[in-house]
Amino acid sequence: MPELFLLASIFFIIATVYSSAGFGGGSSYLATLSLFPMAFQDMRLTALICNIVVVSSSVILFNKHKYIKWSRILPLVILSIPLAYLGGKLLLEERSFFLLLGGSLLLASIAMIMDNREKVIEFPKFSNAAIGGGIGFLSGVVGIGGGIFLSPLLHLSSWGKPKVIAATSAIFILVNSAAGIIGQLSTNAISLDLSSVAVLSLAVFAGGQIGARMTIFKFKPHIVRRITAFVILIVSLRLLFKYL
Repeated sequence: MPELFLLASIFFIIATVYSSAGFGGGSSYLATLSLFPMAFQDMRLTALICNIVVVSSSVILFNKHKYIKWSRILPLVILSIPLAYLGGKLLLEERSFFLLLGGSLLLASIAMIMDNREKVIEFPKFSNAAIGGGIGFLSGVVGIGGGIFLSPLLHLSSWGKPKVIAATSAIFILVNSAAGIIGQLSTNAISLDLSSVAVLSLAVFAGGQIGARMTIFKFKPHIVRRITAFVILIVSLRLLFKYL
């Protein structure tokens, strides 16, 4: 029980910080769970469940305040959903899984740290589906929602205002996390402790409520993005050093 309380406290902090940037926190949930005795396939599923809990409430809040632009979001998710499902079906050896996660997070953190609004990358409109599909597949494989990969690209291309990008990332994470869970359940034997998952879900729900409201009413999103980038960088380096 003390171990679960510690884990729930860490998850609460992660959810608060990440949801303020429109993320679910899946990458850091996975990194944290790697410190505890749990099958890594169950880690992926737990991270995705917590992602859904956090971003579901974020999506409701963002939609209420009209930060969700559905016509622009649909091209990003049209291929990401089926490809996240396929990625979730893949069975990786534990070391390969964490090296892939660490490497992908390292690239995402570097992109976020180097984000400079004066340097705009123009992406053709037709490429949105390909970008969303590729990120969706990677997200399904590593067990996160993918917003942490999508957000840097959207910021670098000045795709929208920071709060609109945060809302877009939240929806992207929601649909890909759901698809990833379905893919995992269709392939893998799961042995989750449902009572522990329920406690963690309550912790991230509370954190997600706080973080999303800070984004909408108080926080400057670029500050949160910088903090998040350095957190992701630390997590990625830790995973790479451990499993290389």
